Amino acid sequence: MESSIITLNSIGNQQDLMIDPPSSELALQGTLTIPGDKSISHRALMLGAIAQGETTIEGLLLGEDPRSTAACFRGMGAEISPLNNQSITVKGVGLGNLKEPLDVLDAGNSGTTMRLMLGLLASHPGRFFCVTGDNSLRSRPMSRVVNPLQQMGAQIWGRKNNSLAPLAIQGQNLTPIHYHSPIASAQVKSCILLAGLMTEGKTTVTEPALSRDHSERMLRAFGATLDIDPSTHSVTITGGTLLTGQKVVVPGDISSAAFWLVAGAIVPRSELVIENVGVNPTRTGILEALAMMEADITLENQRVVTGEPVADIRVKSSSLKACTIEGELIPRLIDEVPILAVAAVFARGTTIIKDAAELRVKESDRLAVMASQLNRMGAKITELPDGLEIVGGTPLTGDELDSYTDHRIAMSLAIAALMAKGQTTIHRAEAAAVSYPEFVTTLQQLTVQ
Repeated sequence: MESSIITLNSIGNQQDLMIDPPSSELALQGTLTIPGDKSISHRALMLGAIAQGETTIEGLLLGEDPRSTAACFRGMGAEISPLNNQSITVKGVGLGNLKEPLDVLDAGNSGTTMRLMLGLLASHPGRFFCVTGDNSLRSRPMSRVVNPLQQMGAQIWGRKNNSLAPLAIQGQNLTPIHYHSPIASAQVKSCILLAGLMTEGKTTVTEPALSRDHSERMLRAFGATLDIDPSTHSVTITGGTLLTGQKVVVPGDISSAAFWLVAGAIVPRSELVIENVGVNPTRTGILEALAMMEADITLENQRVVTGEPVADIRVKSSSLKACTIEGELIPRLIDEVPILAVAAVFARGTTIIKDAAELRVKESDRLAVMASQLNRMGAKITELPDGLEIVGGTPLTGDELDSYTDHRIAMSLAIAALMAKGQTTIHRAEAAAVSYPEFVTTLQQLTVQ
């Protein structure tokens, strides 16, 4: 037996991931499960915390971001059991009953935690809140949610004209609005809908394209009154409806599955089955993009689990071809662009990714970082203002790379390294734990020959 040499070295809090593929041809074979969906995990914790009664959550992602959400809502009175297994209990405080915290609420690295929570905090009259995050989160734009909340009457203060955390919030009785969002963003939409929960009347959000709809599905499951108009990408929530605790089963995160979908497609003689993956149509842009690239992917055992479509996904090694990824497809695969860039490196022809400027304000500038790091390995990638131009077919060589403390960058580079000649070292690889704590372990298991 031969194994790829995959080791993790720790230096203080920093971890370096070394990947040195074997000289013989590598193949990935097996069946695997992936962590719970991060987006759904956040929302289950939040809605459970503001509902009446008890919510049980199975399959919750045990990553750093949901831990930040749980810690914030514990600080406001919700009882949330320890996040040390995949069955979590939340005893909610009831709508409008979040307590004024004794300390600053720390969202860590989680933009979802901060942006969605702001809608709830702003609509709790008479209570004062202060929220912050790590260095990365404190540099990410919050004006996209602060501005519409201020239109509703919210009082929010922060750095750079109230656009950067730390943010201070004085809760108010808000006024409903019809907000026309300039971007398709589930975080913006969800923030406004959560503010609308506590606002008398009807609050509406209209988007230029459809963003992921986990909030709408879960709000309805907890008892909220929503009207959805797919033709205009609009959703309306009626304020004041009480939420009731539910049982939530979190499917596997398709954003985490994406790394194995691409790995299975680009590594010769590979076949992987990824079980219990959420295939919500607002999230399956990665499947459509890989289909355009002629990847051999099939969905099996399709079913619905607590309102979310789920399937097992089989991927086989494929001869990929270039394509153009743009337009309304982008919001449905925005988190998967880094790993799609890796797929494009191994595709015939030139792949164009555009309309993805949003990636410049994620945990890192993902367009710049993926271009620079893959080019260090020998790829031919040109940055566009809103995307990437990737010339496929150039062999990669191992090099020293940096994750820029971005979980999706760390994992995408690790998959690229499987097909590089020689050793690749990825600095600050501990970032993967934000959304996929077992990523390295799974990678090690899959690469044993």
